[in-house]
Amino acid sequence: QVQLVESGGGLVQAGGSLRLSCKASGRTFSSYAMGWFRQAPGKEREFVAAISWSGSSTGYADSVEGRFTISRDNAKNTVYLQMNTLHPEDAAVYHCAQAGTLVRVSTTPDYWGQGTQVTVSS
Repeated sequence: QVQLVESGGGLVQAGGSLRLSCKASGRTFSSYAMGWFRQAPGKEREFVAAISWSGSSTGYADSVEGRFTISRDNAKNTVYLQMNTLHPEDAAVYHCAQAGTLVRVSTTPDYWGQGTQVTVSS
């Protein structure tokens, strides 16, 4: 059974930084692409970032390009999302996701985590 467990959320002032982590278990982590999505109250879940199984390819939503960085440590079965220069509109529940390919994880992931709350004060 695949499990994705996020951590690292919290309250931060606008302009600040946070690093989210997502630890995966249940299948061979290094064989799968990983992604991050977010959902703010009253809004649909949206794609944030994705990374290929090897880490050699990444993709970002326009709204976070240049501020957020996705990375992974296959030895630790963990994917990270470094978020810098946070804006109030970045506040949301952030979910990690897993699928076989970069395209698939960015659109229709196989598995989702429960999410971690990010709050940005202005």
